[in-house]
This record gives sequence, C-alpha cells and structure tokens, in this order.
Amino acid sequence: MTPRAETLHGGVLVAEVLRRQGVPSLFTLCGGHISPILVAAKALGIRIVDTRHEATAVFAADAAARLTGVPGVAAVTAGPGLTNTITAVKNAQLAQSPVVLLGGAAPTLLKGRGALQDIDQMALMRPHVKWAKAVRAVREIVPALTRAFAIAQSGVPGPVFVELPIDILYPEAVVREWTAASLSRGRSLASRVTNGYVNWHVNNVFARAGEQRAEEPTPVSAPRPPMGQVRAAAEMLAAARRPVLVVGSQALLGAPADAAALRDAILRLGIPTYLSGMGRGLLGRHPLHMRHGRGQALKEADLIILAGVPNDFRLKYGAYAPRRTPVIAANRSRAEMRQNRRPTLGVAADAGLFLRALAAAAPVSSGQWAAWQETLSQRNAARDADIAAQASAPTDYVNPIQVCRALEAVIDEESVIVGDGGDFVATASYIVRPRAPLSWLDPGVFGTLGVGGGFALGAKLCRPQAEVWVLYGDGSVAYSLAEFDTFCRHNLPIIAIIGNDAAWSQIARDQVDLLGDSVGTDLVHTAYHEAAQGYGGAGILIEREEDLLPCLREAQAIARQGRPVLVNILIGRTDFRKGSISM
Repeated sequence: MTPRAETLHGGVLVAEVLRRQGVPSLFTLCGGHISPILVAAKALGIRIVDTRHEATAVFAADAAARLTGVPGVAAVTAGPGLTNTITAVKNAQLAQSPVVLLGGAAPTLLKGRGALQDIDQMALMRPHVKWAKAVRAVREIVPALTRAFAIAQSGVPGPVFVELPIDILYPEAVVREWTAASLSRGRSLASRVTNGYVNWHVNNVFARAGEQRAEEPTPVSAPRPPMGQVRAAAEMLAAARRPVLVVGSQALLGAPADAAALRDAILRLGIPTYLSGMGRGLLGRHPLHMRHGRGQALKEADLIILAGVPNDFRLKYGAYAPRRTPVIAANRSRAEMRQNRRPTLGVAADAGLFLRALAAAAPVSSGQWAAWQETLSQRNAARDADIAAQASAPTDYVNPIQVCRALEAVIDEESVIVGDGGDFVATASYIVRPRAPLSWLDPGVFGTLGVGGGFALGAKLCRPQAEVWVLYGDGSVAYSLAEFDTFCRHNLPIIAIIGNDAAWSQIARDQVDLLGDSVGTDLVHTAYHEAAQGYGGAGILIEREEDLLPCLREAQAIARQGRPVLVNILIGRTDFRKGSISM
C-alpha cells in the first residue's frame, strides 16, 4: 500500500528501500530518534526484531547477511545507541560482512548545540565502515540508502553507515509543530532573522520530499577472475602432485546457491581441502575435507591454493610453507592477497568464482593425488583417535572433549552452529562437524566475544526449520545472556550450550604457566540455566557424563516444542589446547 502524501514521512521512505532490497527483518533496540523507521517497516511487512543490546542487533544483521547474501540491516538510536554498536560493526568490517547500519541523530537544526545524545557520529563511524553518509534532507534518504546497499555488497563487502536525523524521519506536520515551539515571540530584528532562518531550514528539509521513491535495486556483480589467470592456475594444478586447497570465509560471500556451486566445483577439482571460518561445513563429511594437520600439509605441499584466505596470524603471517612453494591466491582484496607473502599467482577476484572457473578449466582429476590424499587422511584419522583417547581422561565434572563428542552425536543434519567463546568453542571446532555449507558461524579474524546471541538470532530467522545451536564458554555467555528474553518474545527456539569451567581458561592456562598468577581469569560455576529460566526459557544443568546424551536430547525436544533452552554443563579443565595463545 502506497502512503498518501499527508502520511508520507522519512520513516516510510526508509522502509520502502528496505523492502525493495529484499530485507525480511530489521534488527533494533528502540529509541525515539528511529521510531518512524520501525513503525513504517512493520507496516510494510518487515519483521521488527528488538534486542536487549545494540551490539546484538548488529551481530544479528551480520549473521543474516552471511547466511543469505542480502545485506543485514540494524537501526539504532543516537549517541550511546550508536556507540554501543562499535565492536559489532568492527567485527563485520574485518569479517567482510555487508551490513547496513541506520543511526538516529539529533535534529539537523540543533547539531552541535547540545541536543540530547548529540555527538559527532560521523567521526566515530568512518574508520570502521566502507562508507558513511549523513542525510540532511528527506529527498536524500532514498539515494543515500540505495547507494549504501550497493557499496556494502560491492568489491570487498563490509558495513556502511547512514545517519538519519530525527527531523527527517517524522511527518512534516509534527516537525513543524516542534519547530514552532522553539521560535522566538519577540519582534526584534534578531528574532525576525532567526525565525526566518528556522522556517527556511525546515522548508529545505522537506523540499521535494516525495520526489524519489525506492525502485528495484540493480544487482551487484562479484568481481570475476580473468580467464588467462584461470588457465595459468589450471596448468600449475596439472603439474602438482601434492596440492592443498584452503578455503576461507570470503569464498562464501553471496547467495546460498553460490555455496552449493562452490562445493560442487571443489569436488570436481578433487584437491585435499582445509576449511576455515564460514567455509566450515562446505563439504559436509566428504573425504576431501581434511580437518587436522593443516600446518604439516602446507609444509609438504608442492602447490597451495588460498581461496579467500589472508596470510594473517592464522597462517603464520605467510610462513606456513617454504618460500619456494608456489602459491595461488584468489582474493577480492589486492592488499589482503599480498599481505605478508606475495603469491606466485595472484587473482584479484571473488574466490568462489575463481574456484568454479578453475574446476571448469582444469582436467578432471584421475586419481593423480590419491596417494597424497591417503597420507593426509591417515593423519586425520590418527588425530581423531588421539582426541577420542583424550576424551576418556578423568577431570573434575565432565571432560569437555566428551561434551563435544556428545554434541557431534546428536546435532541434527539440518542445523546451524554458532561459536562464541574461547577454549570450549575452540575445542568444539576440532570435534563438532558442521553438516552443510553455511552452517557454521563464528566471529572471524577479530576474535570477538559476544556474537552468540545475535548470530543465533539472525540464524534462526534465516533458517526457521533448522536446529540452531550456540556454543558458549562461561566467559562469553554473559555478553548476550539477556537475549534469552529476545528469543522468548520472538518465539525463537534456540539451543544454547555452555561449557562451564568457572574460568577464562584460554587465558588462564598460559597466564598461570608464564606469569604464575590466575588474577582476572577466575569465575564461579554460575547457574546460567536459572537465568535462562528467569527470562522465560528452559534451563538444564549437567554435572555428570552419563547425563550428557539424555539431557541434550531433552534440549532438542524442548526446542522442537518452540521454546529456547540453555544447557549449563559443568566441565573440567584439560590441557587439550595448551600453548594456544595467539599473537
């Protein structure tokens, strides 16, 4: 339904753009500055999902973008509402996730004059986004938002910010009424000049307000690889006897159908493959997926293909293999592609499209890497056996490795797994296998704690039929425990698992060994399950190993009935990840 001229306002124009862009849900925490956006978006059929912290709203938008390929959108109020988003925005920037952040602001006429929650928001946001725009008139709303969506998705994707002052969002009659109350009643020349300027300013804010309306967006194309480089890569691959492929999050940008096409391409190539970030789960349980021993495999490889993977700390700043080893790197970012180690062949293009083109150009594998794959598979199996042996080691409470093995046994084939934590989640990453492409969410290179509630929220809205599991450490859960209230109010049956060892164990393990003091790392076995119950969800406590499987299945049954549930598992401390501190 098109609003009549007298009811058209800035909030409606914003909502129309969101609907045209295919945005199904708007994540927010309410505020008077942005109320017209929320009301108008709801009226146009966009689901309004209100959270308990602004960071959660941005994390949820980030997750939605990763899982659908459509930029996720969050709207927050001015001042502290916006400052609360900074960690989540920076996480999206480093994860190259297309997020559109809408921020309320003080009235245009009162900027810099001490208005409520008025700060220099543009200076705050510019370092953390691809593009930032302060809208100053109603006629600018549609062009600014249309451009924001395009920029968020183009090239190297990332977050964008659009500032929308309160006076361009509310109906003109309301704004004029507010403004009239501030006009001087005096007759002096100064009063007449001031009143004249104020009236001119308001007229300018609303001039040609309804001229531009949202239109169907122009599709944003991913950068395609040059065919000459694809053929060169195919020749290098044909000569290899021990190739290794490493696929990272950037290769999974785009729609879910692109992920399925990428999976098919990798299977046609037949290269032993390691997956990281959003790449986890891409191959399911296929034998080409090598889960352990990546470091040794890279050292022994005679060709390494990095698909959307930077040479950062996770790859030892490029020192993962001898300098003589040829490297093919496909990356949307030229700077990231060359960081720390220049590739033998650098392809500045979408990594997923590169692999698909390479699979089409390369001859079908005829088993030339079978011996190499068998070597890596045997190492994989040996590491799995070692982990299984460590699972039986006695600990106080439940061995965390055993917890992860139980999770691996019960998680449904149609599921999304969210990781939010340090030691417990990193342990789970060795054992719990995402079932399919786009079924694993973690913060990415920033290593941010606190993503859990928002990522789970976004995932469940995108995949309502899937089991959504969020794996927490007992340190990280405190960042988003209040979102159990959000899960309950919005009828989102999410399953939360807490590995509760009463410590920030990832830090404590090395801190105690190296510095001799656990200060700042000690927690207690908090009854998080009771907190979840207080917010309206279900809570389960596990203290014994024999209760793992029945209680996890009980949690699944509760979720199937439509209720979120938190399983608080008291775990012992192990040396499974000793020496894992990163720099």
